[in-house]
Amino acid sequence: MGRSGANIYENGLDVGEANRVALTPLTFIRRAAEVHPDAPAVVYGDVRRTWAQTYARCRRLASALARHGIGRGDTVSIIAANIPELFEAHFGVPMCGAVLNAINIRLDAQSIGFILDHAETRAVIVDPEFADTVEAALSFVHSDDLLVIDIEDDTFDESSEPIGTKTYEAFIGGGDPDFDWQMPADEWDAITLNYTSGTTGNPKGVVYHHRGAHLNALSHIVDWGMPKHARYLWTLPMFHCNGWCFPWTMAALAGTNVCMRAVRAEPIFRLIETERVTHFCGAPIVLNMLGSAPEAPDGFGHAVKVMTAGASPPAAVIARMEAMGAEVTHVYGLTETYGPAVICDWKSQWNGLSADERARLKARQGVANTALDRIMVTDPETREPVVANGEQLGEVLMRGNNVMRGYLKNEAATGQAFRDGWLASGDLGVVHPDGYIELKDRSKDIIISGGENISSIEIEDVLYRHPAVHEAAVVAQPHDKWGETPCAFVTLADGATATADEIIAFCRGNMATYKAPRTVIFTDLPKTSTGKIQKFVLRQRANELIADQPEP
Repeated sequence: MGRSGANIYENGLDVGEANRVALTPLTFIRRAAEVHPDAPAVVYGDVRRTWAQTYARCRRLASALARHGIGRGDTVSIIAANIPELFEAHFGVPMCGAVLNAINIRLDAQSIGFILDHAETRAVIVDPEFADTVEAALSFVHSDDLLVIDIEDDTFDESSEPIGTKTYEAFIGGGDPDFDWQMPADEWDAITLNYTSGTTGNPKGVVYHHRGAHLNALSHIVDWGMPKHARYLWTLPMFHCNGWCFPWTMAALAGTNVCMRAVRAEPIFRLIETERVTHFCGAPIVLNMLGSAPEAPDGFGHAVKVMTAGASPPAAVIARMEAMGAEVTHVYGLTETYGPAVICDWKSQWNGLSADERARLKARQGVANTALDRIMVTDPETREPVVANGEQLGEVLMRGNNVMRGYLKNEAATGQAFRDGWLASGDLGVVHPDGYIELKDRSKDIIISGGENISSIEIEDVLYRHPAVHEAAVVAQPHDKWGETPCAFVTLADGATATADEIIAFCRGNMATYKAPRTVIFTDLPKTSTGKIQKFVLRQRANELIADQPEP
Protein backbone atom coordinates (compact mmCIF):
# COMPACT_ATOMS: atom_id res chain seq x y z
CA MET A 1 0.00 0.00 0.00
CA GLY A 2 1.18 3.44 -0.78
CA ARG A 3 1.37 6.20 1.72
CA SER A 4 -1.74 8.37 1.91
CA GLY A 5 -1.75 11.99 2.98
CA ALA A 6 1.12 14.42 3.35
CA ASN A 7 3.72 14.27 6.09
CA ILE A 8 2.94 16.87 8.74
CA TYR A 9 6.42 18.36 8.39
CA GLU A 10 5.82 19.06 4.70
CA ASN A 11 3.23 21.71 5.49
CA GLY A 12 5.43 24.71 6.09
CA LEU A 13 5.81 24.24 9.83
CA ASP A 14 8.86 26.00 11.22
CA VAL A 15 10.32 27.37 14.42
CA GLY A 16 11.46 30.89 15.13
CA GLU A 17 11.72 33.47 17.88
CA ALA A 18 8.12 33.01 18.93
CA ASN A 19 8.36 29.31 19.69
CA ARG A 20 12.05 28.59 20.17
CA VAL A 21 13.48 30.06 23.37
CA ALA A 22 16.54 28.64 25.11
CA LEU A 23 15.80 26.80 28.33
CA THR A 24 17.58 28.49 31.23
CA PRO A 25 16.77 28.81 34.94
CA LEU A 26 17.55 32.53 34.72
CA THR A 27 13.98 33.10 33.53
CA PHE A 28 12.72 31.82 36.90
CA ILE A 29 14.03 34.79 38.89
CA ARG A 30 12.72 37.29 36.33
CA ARG A 31 9.26 35.78 36.67
CA ALA A 32 9.47 35.65 40.48
CA ALA A 33 10.36 39.35 40.58
CA GLU A 34 7.65 40.34 38.12
CA VAL A 35 4.82 38.21 39.51
CA HIS A 36 5.72 38.11 43.22
CA PRO A 37 7.92 41.20 43.74
CA ASP A 38 7.10 41.58 47.44
CA ALA A 39 7.32 37.88 48.36
CA PRO A 40 10.23 37.04 50.67
CA ALA A 41 13.20 35.61 48.76
CA VAL A 42 16.11 35.54 51.21
CA VAL A 43 16.34 35.34 54.99
CA TYR A 44 19.73 35.50 56.72
CA GLY A 45 19.94 36.79 60.27
CA ASP A 46 18.63 40.35 60.10
CA VAL A 47 18.72 40.36 56.29
CA ARG A 48 15.28 40.11 54.68
CA ARG A 49 14.99 40.66 50.95
CA THR A 50 12.11 40.33 48.52
CA TRP A 51 12.29 38.81 45.06
CA ALA A 52 12.29 42.27 43.47
CA GLN A 53 15.25 43.30 45.62
CA THR A 54 17.13 40.06 45.00
CA TYR A 55 16.58 40.26 41.24
CA ALA A 56 17.93 43.83 41.20
CA ARG A 57 21.04 42.73 43.11
CA CYS A 58 21.64 39.86 40.70
CA ARG A 59 21.35 42.23 37.74
CA ARG A 60 23.78 44.63 39.43
CA LEU A 61 26.28 41.77 39.81
CA ALA A 62 25.89 40.80 36.15
CA SER A 63 26.28 44.41 35.05
CA ALA A 64 29.39 44.97 37.18
CA LEU A 65 31.02 41.79 35.84
CA ALA A 66 30.20 42.80 32.25
CA ARG A 67 31.75 46.23 32.82
CA HIS A 68 34.90 44.44 33.94
CA GLY A 69 35.03 42.68 30.58
CA ILE A 70 33.70 39.34 31.80
CA GLY A 71 31.30 37.62 29.44
CA ARG A 72 30.34 34.46 27.59
CA GLY A 73 32.44 31.47 28.57
CA ASP A 74 34.51 33.25 31.23
CA THR A 75 34.65 31.65 34.68
CA VAL A 76 33.73 33.46 37.89
CA SER A 77 34.54 31.53 41.06
CA ILE A 78 33.12 31.99 44.54
CA ILE A 79 34.05 30.41 47.84
CA ALA A 80 31.43 31.08 50.47
CA ALA A 81 29.18 29.52 53.05
CA ASN A 82 25.42 29.33 52.42
CA ILE A 83 24.94 33.09 52.51
CA PRO A 84 22.90 35.40 50.23
CA GLU A 85 25.87 36.37 48.05
CA LEU A 86 26.35 32.75 46.96
CA PHE A 87 22.66 32.50 46.14
CA GLU A 88 22.84 35.71 44.08
CA ALA A 89 25.88 34.42 42.17
CA HIS A 90 23.79 31.56 40.79
CA PHE A 91 21.89 34.15 38.77
CA GLY A 92 24.15 37.19 38.46
CA VAL A 93 27.16 35.34 37.05
CA PRO A 94 25.36 33.52 34.18
CA MET A 95 23.30 36.66 33.46
CA CYS A 96 26.43 38.20 31.93
CA GLY A 97 27.14 34.99 30.02
CA ALA A 98 29.84 33.81 32.41
CA VAL A 99 30.12 30.41 34.08
CA LEU A 100 29.74 30.09 37.86
CA ASN A 101 32.29 27.98 39.73
CA ALA A 102 31.23 27.50 43.37
CA ILE A 103 34.19 26.03 45.26
CA ASN A 104 34.12 23.56 48.14
CA ILE A 105 34.79 25.60 51.30
CA ARG A 106 36.77 22.82 52.98
CA LEU A 107 39.43 22.42 50.34
CA ASP A 108 43.03 23.30 51.14
CA ALA A 109 44.82 26.22 49.52
CA GLN A 110 46.64 24.10 46.93
CA SER A 111 43.41 22.43 45.75
CA ILE A 112 41.64 25.79 45.50
CA GLY A 113 44.61 27.19 43.60
CA PHE A 114 44.48 24.27 41.17
CA ILE A 115 40.76 24.90 40.51
CA LEU A 116 41.21 28.65 40.00
CA ASP A 117 44.07 27.98 37.60
CA HIS A 118 42.46 25.08 35.74
CA ALA A 119 39.17 26.98 35.32
CA GLU A 120 41.07 30.08 34.13
CA THR A 121 39.03 32.09 36.59
CA ARG A 122 38.63 35.79 35.74
CA ALA A 123 37.17 36.81 39.10
CA VAL A 124 36.80 35.20 42.53
CA ILE A 125 34.32 36.27 45.22
CA VAL A 126 35.54 35.47 48.74
CA ASP A 127 33.68 34.95 52.03
CA PRO A 128 35.72 36.44 54.94
CA GLU A 129 35.70 33.07 56.72
CA PHE A 130 37.87 31.61 53.95
CA ALA A 131 39.96 34.68 53.06
CA ASP A 132 43.21 33.36 54.53
CA THR A 133 42.92 30.07 52.62
CA VAL A 134 42.09 31.81 49.34
CA GLU A 135 44.95 34.26 49.81
CA ALA A 136 47.32 31.30 50.13
CA ALA A 137 45.66 29.65 47.11
CA LEU A 138 46.42 32.66 44.91
CA SER A 139 50.12 31.75 45.00
CA PHE A 140 49.25 28.65 42.92
CA VAL A 141 47.44 30.70 40.24
CA HIS A 142 49.39 31.72 37.16
CA SER A 143 47.11 34.56 36.09
CA ASP A 144 48.20 38.04 37.14
CA ASP A 145 44.85 39.59 36.17
CA LEU A 146 42.49 37.91 38.66
CA LEU A 147 39.83 40.17 40.16
CA VAL A 148 39.32 39.39 43.87
CA ILE A 149 36.10 40.60 45.50
CA ASP A 150 35.63 40.50 49.29
CA ILE A 151 32.27 39.72 50.86
CA GLU A 152 31.61 41.60 54.09
CA ASP A 153 29.45 39.63 56.54
CA ASP A 154 28.58 41.03 59.97
CA THR A 155 27.46 37.59 61.17
CA PHE A 156 31.04 36.29 60.87
CA ASP A 157 32.50 37.52 64.14
CA GLU A 158 36.17 36.73 63.49
CA SER A 159 38.31 39.52 62.11
CA SER A 160 39.87 38.96 58.69
CA GLU A 161 41.84 41.27 56.47
CA PRO A 162 40.44 41.92 52.97
CA ILE A 163 42.46 40.28 50.21
CA GLY A 164 40.82 41.92 47.21
CA THR A 165 40.62 45.40 45.76
CA LYS A 166 36.82 45.68 46.02
CA THR A 167 34.09 44.69 48.44
CA TYR A 168 31.07 42.84 47.09
CA GLU A 169 28.63 45.64 48.00
CA ALA A 170 30.82 48.30 46.41
CA PHE A 171 31.27 46.14 43.32
CA ILE A 172 27.58 45.50 42.69
CA GLY A 173 26.82 49.07 43.75
CA GLY A 174 28.45 50.16 40.53
CA GLY A 175 26.22 47.84 38.53
CA ASP A 176 22.90 48.59 36.84
CA PRO A 177 19.81 47.21 38.65
CA ASP A 178 18.01 47.31 35.29
CA PHE A 179 20.80 45.54 33.42
CA ASP A 180 19.41 44.10 30.20
CA TRP A 181 20.83 40.60 30.58
CA GLN A 182 20.61 38.32 27.60
CA MET A 183 19.36 34.78 27.26
CA PRO A 184 22.15 32.26 26.53
CA ALA A 185 23.05 32.08 22.86
CA ASP A 186 22.52 28.33 23.12
CA GLU A 187 20.75 26.41 25.88
CA TRP A 188 23.66 23.96 25.78
CA ASP A 189 26.02 26.77 26.85
CA ALA A 190 27.77 26.18 30.16
CA ILE A 191 26.04 27.69 33.18
CA THR A 192 28.22 26.30 35.98
CA LEU A 193 31.45 24.40 36.57
CA ASN A 194 31.63 21.98 39.51
CA TYR A 195 34.76 20.14 40.57
CA THR A 196 34.71 16.58 41.86
CA SER A 197 36.34 15.73 45.16
CA GLY A 198 39.64 14.64 43.62
CA THR A 199 40.31 11.87 46.14
CA THR A 200 42.40 9.94 43.63
CA GLY A 201 44.15 12.88 41.95
CA ASN A 202 43.37 16.39 40.81
CA PRO A 203 39.64 17.18 40.79
CA LYS A 204 37.76 17.08 37.47
CA GLY A 205 35.71 20.05 36.29
CA VAL A 206 32.13 18.99 35.52
CA VAL A 207 30.37 21.29 33.05
CA TYR A 208 26.61 21.92 33.50
CA HIS A 209 24.49 23.51 30.76
CA HIS A 210 21.50 25.88 30.99
CA ARG A 211 19.08 23.28 29.65
CA GLY A 212 19.99 20.67 32.24
CA ALA A 213 19.87 23.17 35.11
CA HIS A 214 16.44 24.38 33.98
CA LEU A 215 14.96 20.89 33.73
CA ASN A 216 16.52 19.45 36.89
CA ALA A 217 15.38 22.46 38.92
CA LEU A 218 11.80 21.98 37.74
CA SER A 219 11.95 18.23 38.32
CA HIS A 220 12.28 18.84 42.08
CA ILE A 221 8.93 20.63 42.08
CA VAL A 222 7.21 17.77 40.28
CA ASP A 223 8.92 14.83 41.95
CA TRP A 224 8.96 16.24 45.49
CA GLY A 225 5.53 17.83 45.25
CA MET A 226 6.83 21.27 46.27
CA PRO A 227 4.22 24.03 46.62
CA LYS A 228 4.48 27.65 45.52
CA HIS A 229 6.26 29.83 48.13
CA ALA A 230 7.90 26.84 49.82
CA ARG A 231 10.30 27.78 52.62
CA TYR A 232 13.65 26.07 52.11
CA LEU A 233 16.44 25.82 54.70
CA TRP A 234 19.96 25.78 53.28
CA THR A 235 21.48 22.85 55.16
CA LEU A 236 22.87 21.42 51.91
CA PRO A 237 26.05 23.22 50.71
CA MET A 238 25.23 25.50 47.80
CA PHE A 239 28.65 24.69 46.35
CA HIS A 240 27.73 21.00 46.11
CA CYS A 241 26.26 20.42 42.62
CA ASN A 242 24.95 23.99 42.87
CA GLY A 243 22.89 22.97 45.86
CA TRP A 244 21.33 20.17 43.75
CA CYS A 245 19.87 22.98 41.55
CA PHE A 246 17.66 24.24 44.40
CA PRO A 247 18.68 27.94 44.03
CA TRP A 248 16.88 27.83 40.68
CA THR A 249 14.03 25.68 42.02
CA MET A 250 13.30 28.24 44.72
CA ALA A 251 13.18 31.03 42.17
CA ALA A 252 10.71 29.03 40.08
CA LEU A 253 8.52 28.69 43.19
CA ALA A 254 9.05 32.28 44.36
CA GLY A 255 9.87 30.61 47.66
CA THR A 256 11.93 31.71 50.65
CA ASN A 257 15.60 30.80 51.01
CA VAL A 258 16.53 30.55 54.68
CA CYS A 259 20.32 30.81 54.69
CA MET A 260 22.68 29.65 57.44
CA ARG A 261 26.45 29.79 57.78
CA ALA A 262 27.10 26.54 59.65
CA VAL A 263 25.12 23.29 59.84
CA ARG A 264 24.45 22.54 63.50
CA ALA A 265 21.48 20.89 65.16
CA GLU A 266 20.36 23.77 67.42
CA PRO A 267 20.04 26.48 64.70
CA ILE A 268 18.43 23.99 62.32
CA PHE A 269 15.69 23.14 64.82
CA ARG A 270 15.31 26.82 65.73
CA LEU A 271 15.01 28.01 62.13
CA ILE A 272 12.57 25.24 61.25
CA GLU A 273 10.32 26.56 64.00
CA THR A 274 10.81 30.34 63.70
CA GLU A 275 10.94 30.53 59.90
CA ARG A 276 8.31 27.82 59.36
CA VAL A 277 10.69 25.85 57.14
CA THR A 278 8.89 23.34 54.94
CA HIS A 279 11.80 21.68 53.09
CA PHE A 280 15.48 20.98 53.55
CA CYS A 281 18.12 18.63 52.14
CA GLY A 282 21.14 16.90 53.54
CA ALA A 283 23.38 13.88 53.49
CA PRO A 284 22.48 10.95 55.79
CA ILE A 285 25.13 12.19 58.22
CA VAL A 286 23.11 15.39 58.71
CA LEU A 287 19.94 13.40 59.36
CA ASN A 288 21.82 11.19 61.79
CA MET A 289 23.09 14.29 63.62
CA LEU A 290 19.55 15.67 63.92
CA GLY A 291 17.96 12.36 64.90
CA SER A 292 20.45 11.77 67.71
CA ALA A 293 20.71 15.37 68.96
CA PRO A 294 19.75 15.88 72.64
CA GLU A 295 17.66 18.91 71.64
CA ALA A 296 15.73 16.97 68.98
CA PRO A 297 12.03 17.85 69.28
CA ASP A 298 9.24 15.30 69.55
CA GLY A 299 7.71 16.89 66.47
CA PHE A 300 8.07 19.96 64.27
CA GLY A 301 4.55 21.29 64.70
CA HIS A 302 4.09 21.63 60.95
CA ALA A 303 4.79 19.54 57.85
CA VAL A 304 8.50 19.24 57.03
CA LYS A 305 9.92 17.36 54.05
CA VAL A 306 13.51 16.16 53.96
CA MET A 307 15.46 15.06 50.91
CA THR A 308 18.58 12.99 51.49
CA ALA A 309 21.27 11.53 49.25
CA GLY A 310 24.91 10.56 49.31
CA ALA A 311 25.70 7.18 50.80
CA SER A 312 22.57 5.09 51.16
CA PRO A 313 20.85 6.24 54.37
CA PRO A 314 20.49 3.44 56.90
CA ALA A 315 16.85 2.56 57.45
CA ALA A 316 17.32 3.30 61.17
CA VAL A 317 18.30 6.91 60.40
CA ILE A 318 15.24 7.40 58.19
CA ALA A 319 13.03 5.91 60.91
CA ARG A 320 14.42 8.34 63.53
CA MET A 321 13.71 11.37 61.31
CA GLU A 322 10.19 10.19 60.56
CA ALA A 323 9.60 9.65 64.29
CA MET A 324 10.08 13.44 64.61
CA GLY A 325 7.39 13.98 62.00
CA ALA A 326 9.61 14.61 58.97
CA GLU A 327 8.74 13.04 55.64
CA VAL A 328 11.98 11.66 54.17
CA THR A 329 12.57 11.23 50.43
CA HIS A 330 15.68 9.42 49.23
CA VAL A 331 17.38 10.55 46.04
CA TYR A 332 20.55 9.55 44.24
CA GLY A 333 22.85 11.09 41.71
CA LEU A 334 26.36 12.26 40.91
CA THR A 335 28.12 15.55 40.43
CA GLU A 336 27.91 14.55 36.76
CA THR A 337 24.08 14.48 36.93
CA TYR A 338 23.45 17.88 38.59
CA GLY A 339 23.02 16.07 41.92
CA PRO A 340 19.80 14.05 42.32
CA ALA A 341 18.67 12.35 39.11
CA VAL A 342 17.00 9.31 40.70
CA ILE A 343 14.25 9.42 43.32
CA CYS A 344 12.51 6.88 45.51
CA ASP A 345 9.08 7.84 44.21
CA TRP A 346 6.69 6.94 47.03
CA LYS A 347 3.56 4.88 46.36
CA SER A 348 0.39 5.28 48.39
CA GLN A 349 -0.02 1.52 48.77
CA TRP A 350 3.12 1.50 50.92
CA ASN A 351 1.56 3.77 53.55
CA GLY A 352 0.01 0.89 55.47
CA LEU A 353 3.30 -0.94 55.96
CA SER A 354 5.15 -1.03 59.26
CA ALA A 355 7.56 1.79 60.08
CA ASP A 356 10.55 -0.53 59.60
CA GLU A 357 9.29 -1.73 56.22
CA ARG A 358 8.57 1.82 55.05
CA ALA A 359 12.09 2.85 56.09
CA ARG A 360 13.55 -0.11 54.21
CA LEU A 361 11.72 0.89 51.03
CA LYS A 362 12.74 4.53 51.43
CA ALA A 363 16.40 3.48 51.65
CA ARG A 364 16.23 2.30 48.03
CA GLN A 365 17.39 4.77 45.39
CA GLY A 366 14.33 4.37 43.15
CA VAL A 367 13.57 5.45 39.59
CA ALA A 368 14.61 8.17 37.15
CA ASN A 369 13.41 11.65 38.05
CA THR A 370 11.36 13.74 35.63
CA ALA A 371 14.43 15.27 33.95
CA LEU A 372 16.32 12.01 33.46
CA ASP A 373 15.43 9.98 30.38
CA ARG A 374 16.36 6.51 31.64
CA ILE A 375 18.35 4.60 34.22
CA MET A 376 19.68 1.11 33.60
CA VAL A 377 21.70 -1.47 35.53
CA THR A 378 23.90 -3.67 33.36
CA ASP A 379 26.16 -6.65 33.85
CA PRO A 380 29.75 -5.31 33.77
CA GLU A 381 30.91 -8.14 31.50
CA THR A 382 28.04 -8.66 29.05
CA ARG A 383 26.72 -5.07 29.28
CA GLU A 384 23.23 -6.52 29.14
CA PRO A 385 20.55 -5.32 31.59
CA VAL A 386 20.48 -7.34 34.81
CA VAL A 387 17.46 -9.42 35.78
CA ALA A 388 15.02 -7.41 37.92
CA ASN A 389 15.15 -9.83 40.83
CA GLY A 390 16.79 -7.65 43.48
CA GLU A 391 19.84 -9.91 43.44
CA GLN A 392 21.88 -9.69 40.22
CA LEU A 393 24.53 -7.01 40.65
CA GLY A 394 25.41 -4.57 37.88
CA GLU A 395 26.67 -1.06 37.14
CA VAL A 396 24.23 1.86 37.15
CA LEU A 397 24.04 3.80 33.86
CA MET A 398 22.08 6.99 33.19
CA ARG A 399 21.17 9.26 30.32
CA GLY A 400 19.07 12.38 29.98
CA ASN A 401 19.12 16.16 29.90
CA ASN A 402 20.51 16.36 33.42
CA VAL A 403 23.79 14.71 32.46
CA MET A 404 26.91 16.88 32.23
CA ARG A 405 28.45 18.04 28.95
CA GLY A 406 31.74 16.51 30.05
CA TYR A 407 34.90 17.23 32.01
CA LEU A 408 36.67 20.51 31.29
CA LYS A 409 39.97 20.03 29.42
CA ASN A 410 39.88 16.28 30.02
CA GLU A 411 38.81 14.39 26.91
CA ALA A 412 40.18 11.09 28.21
CA ALA A 413 38.10 11.18 31.39
CA THR A 414 35.04 12.33 29.43
CA GLY A 415 35.44 9.41 27.06
CA GLN A 416 35.69 6.96 29.94
CA ALA A 417 32.58 8.40 31.63
CA PHE A 418 30.35 7.96 28.56
CA ARG A 419 29.67 4.47 27.24
CA ASP A 420 27.44 3.66 24.26
CA GLY A 421 25.32 6.75 24.80
CA TRP A 422 25.11 6.36 28.59
CA LEU A 423 26.88 7.89 31.58
CA ALA A 424 28.61 5.17 33.59
CA SER A 425 28.21 5.90 37.31
CA GLY A 426 30.75 3.50 38.77
CA ASP A 427 28.06 2.47 41.27
CA LEU A 428 26.89 -1.11 41.66
CA GLY A 429 23.27 -1.96 42.31
CA VAL A 430 20.34 -4.26 41.71
CA VAL A 431 16.90 -3.81 40.17
CA HIS A 432 13.91 -4.97 42.20
CA PRO A 433 10.87 -6.58 40.55
CA ASP A 434 9.01 -3.25 40.78
CA GLY A 435 11.73 -1.55 38.72
CA TYR A 436 13.26 0.40 41.61
CA ILE A 437 17.02 0.27 41.83
CA GLU A 438 18.99 -0.17 45.03
CA LEU A 439 22.68 0.61 45.31
CA LYS A 440 24.85 -2.02 46.86
CA ASP A 441 28.19 -0.21 46.68
CA ARG A 442 30.60 1.84 44.71
CA SER A 443 32.53 -0.47 42.43
CA LYS A 444 35.65 0.37 44.42
CA ASP A 445 33.90 -0.28 47.77
CA ILE A 446 32.48 -3.73 47.12
CA ILE A 447 34.18 -6.38 49.30
CA ILE A 448 35.12 -9.64 47.57
CA SER A 449 35.72 -12.27 50.23
CA GLY A 450 36.39 -15.85 49.20
CA GLY A 451 34.90 -15.09 45.78
CA GLU A 452 31.66 -13.72 47.29
CA ASN A 453 30.56 -10.10 46.78
CA ILE A 454 29.72 -8.40 50.08
CA SER A 455 28.00 -5.02 50.15
CA SER A 456 29.51 -2.61 52.66
CA ILE A 457 26.18 -0.76 52.64
CA GLU A 458 24.33 -3.88 53.79
CA ILE A 459 26.69 -4.29 56.75
CA GLU A 460 26.42 -0.60 57.64
CA ASP A 461 22.64 -0.85 57.63
CA VAL A 462 22.85 -3.61 60.26
CA LEU A 463 25.42 -1.71 62.33
CA TYR A 464 23.14 1.33 62.54
CA ARG A 465 20.47 -0.84 64.17
CA HIS A 466 22.74 -1.46 67.16
CA PRO A 467 21.61 0.89 69.96
CA ALA A 468 25.18 1.88 70.85
CA VAL A 469 26.22 2.83 67.31
CA HIS A 470 26.11 6.48 66.28
CA GLU A 471 28.00 6.24 62.97
CA ALA A 472 29.48 3.36 61.00
CA ALA A 473 31.43 2.71 57.82
CA VAL A 474 32.72 -0.56 56.39
CA VAL A 475 35.62 -1.11 54.02
CA ALA A 476 37.61 -4.07 52.72
CA GLN A 477 40.64 -5.23 54.64
CA PRO A 478 43.25 -7.46 52.94
CA HIS A 479 43.29 -11.08 54.14
CA ASP A 480 45.81 -13.78 53.24
CA LYS A 481 43.21 -16.53 52.82
CA TRP A 482 39.95 -14.81 51.86
CA GLY A 483 41.42 -11.99 49.80
CA GLU A 484 39.37 -9.40 51.64
CA THR A 485 37.20 -9.29 54.74
CA PRO A 486 34.91 -6.54 56.09
CA CYS A 487 36.45 -4.05 58.51
CA ALA A 488 34.01 -1.81 60.40
CA PHE A 489 34.83 1.64 61.74
CA VAL A 490 32.33 2.67 64.41
CA THR A 491 31.60 5.82 66.41
CA LEU A 492 29.60 5.08 69.54
CA ALA A 493 26.70 7.22 70.67
CA ASP A 494 27.35 9.58 73.59
CA GLY A 495 27.45 7.62 76.84
CA ALA A 496 27.16 4.26 75.08
CA THR A 497 29.58 1.36 75.46
CA ALA A 498 30.21 -1.73 73.35
CA THR A 499 33.05 -4.09 72.54
CA ALA A 500 34.19 -5.26 69.15
CA ASP A 501 33.04 -8.78 69.96
CA GLU A 502 29.57 -7.50 70.86
CA ILE A 503 29.31 -5.57 67.58
CA ILE A 504 30.45 -8.57 65.54
CA ALA A 505 28.05 -10.88 67.34
CA PHE A 506 25.17 -8.45 66.68
CA CYS A 507 26.00 -8.44 62.96
CA ARG A 508 26.23 -12.24 62.83
CA GLY A 509 22.81 -12.43 64.45
CA ASN A 510 21.24 -10.15 61.85
CA MET A 511 22.83 -11.20 58.55
CA ALA A 512 24.68 -14.05 56.86
CA THR A 513 27.67 -14.73 59.08
CA TYR A 514 30.19 -14.57 56.22
CA LYS A 515 29.16 -10.95 55.64
CA ALA A 516 29.76 -9.85 59.24
CA PRO A 517 32.85 -7.70 59.92
CA ARG A 518 35.94 -9.52 61.20
CA THR A 519 37.43 -6.33 62.61
CA VAL A 520 35.80 -3.42 64.45
CA ILE A 521 37.67 -0.16 65.10
CA PHE A 522 36.15 2.49 67.37
CA THR A 523 36.98 5.96 66.07
CA ASP A 524 35.60 9.22 64.68
CA LEU A 525 34.88 8.97 60.96
CA PRO A 526 36.61 11.28 58.46
CA LYS A 527 34.12 13.19 56.29
CA THR A 528 33.97 15.47 53.30
CA SER A 529 32.42 18.93 53.47
CA THR A 530 29.12 17.46 52.25
CA GLY A 531 29.02 14.88 55.04
CA LYS A 532 30.15 11.88 53.00
CA ILE A 533 32.40 9.48 54.86
CA GLN A 534 35.87 9.35 53.29
CA LYS A 535 36.22 5.64 52.75
CA PHE A 536 39.54 6.02 50.95
CA VAL A 537 41.00 7.22 54.27
CA LEU A 538 39.48 4.27 56.09
CA ARG A 539 40.80 1.84 53.47
CA GLN A 540 44.29 3.19 54.08
CA ARG A 541 43.85 2.65 57.82
CA ALA A 542 42.47 -0.85 57.30
CA ASN A 543 45.47 -1.73 55.16
CA GLU A 544 47.79 -0.62 57.93
CA LEU A 545 46.03 -2.51 60.71
CA ILE A 546 47.33 -5.78 62.03
CA ALA A 547 44.13 -7.36 63.24
CA ASP A 548 43.08 -10.79 64.42
CA GLN A 549 40.89 -12.24 61.67
CA PRO A 550 39.40 -15.57 62.83
CA GLU A 551 38.36 -18.28 60.45
CA PRO A 552 34.66 -18.13 59.44
